[in-house]
Amino acid sequence: MGFLLSKTMDANLKKQQEFMLHNARLQMERQILMQNQMRERQMAMQIAWSREFLKYFGTFFTVATLGLTAGAIKRKKPALMGPIIPLSFILVYQMDSAYGTLIYRMRGEAESIMTSEQDRLDLPHGTPTFDSIEKARRARSSLASFLEK
Repeated sequence: MGFLLSKTMDANLKKQQEFMLHNARLQMERQILMQNQMRERQMAMQIAWSREFLKYFGTFFTVATLGLTAGAIKRKKPALMGPIIPLSFILVYQMDSAYGTLIYRMRGEAESIMTSEQDRLDLPHGTPTFDSIEKARRARSSLASFLEK
């Protein structure tokens, strides 16, 4: 009788472990999907910001270029057109960021760094562990209780 009960309990325990593993896997998949959606939304906001900034900077660049060109012609001083060069670099960068391939090039460079320069990505003192976090929490908790006294 005890043998049958033990066998049934083992089977139930195994089913429960499989169920827990399945639930943990589902939870992990949901977390990954949620984090990816948040990352996509953040990237979309960054691209939208770049496009909006480009509108304002493009207007400023146009007005500044026309003003500097008119001033250079009127005063016969070509040096007045000097600021157009650095401003044009900023404009081109913003255009590349908003509508160009900057994101693709950055992603390619990031992938290259992750594969060939992995040591640059290491955190100081390594990746946090449960024990290190718990130790810091306990230290903070004991310090807070000491300060309350």
